[in-house]
Amino acid sequence: MQKAVEISQYELERGKPIPSQLHSRVQSKLMIVLGGQYQNQYDFLSELSLELSDWESVPDIAIYPKMEFDHAQNEIKMTTAPLGAIEILSSPQSLPELVSEARKYFDGGVKSCWLVLPTLKNIYVFSAPETYQIFKAGETLSDPVLGLSLELAQVFR
Repeated sequence: MQKAVEISQYELERGKPIPSQLHSRVQSKLMIVLGGQYQNQYDFLSELSLELSDWESVPDIAIYPKMEFDHAQNEIKMTTAPLGAIEILSSPQSLPELVSEARKYFDGGVKSCWLVLPTLKNIYVFSAPETYQIFKAGETLSDPVLGLSLELAQVFR
């Protein structure tokens, strides 16, 4: 008899699995490295709720042009598409699931989407639903759409 899989409140609310230790570490490293290099150009927001073209999502990292924040006005769900979305593969997810999600981001107005595979130390950088480059540990990732680059050794140490 197969045991029923219990879905956590986190998974129900976000529609994705609970991040693992590896997922969390890679997400933190990306936030630190990108934020350190590009803090004057972009805002890197983690776990931000988006509502784009009748589709709701919570990317691991959303990349917006530098914004002024009003601490008295807290937007719960952003309806303006980020310029970029970064999704990190979690253990129960599959790469085809993330590729499908990337397509939805592009449909919602996102210009660049990164799919991070922590176990393989790879990042797929999509500039369109069918157009991507693969960057591996030890290489320098380059996203010409957003004008971002980073040494993957800083992320996958």
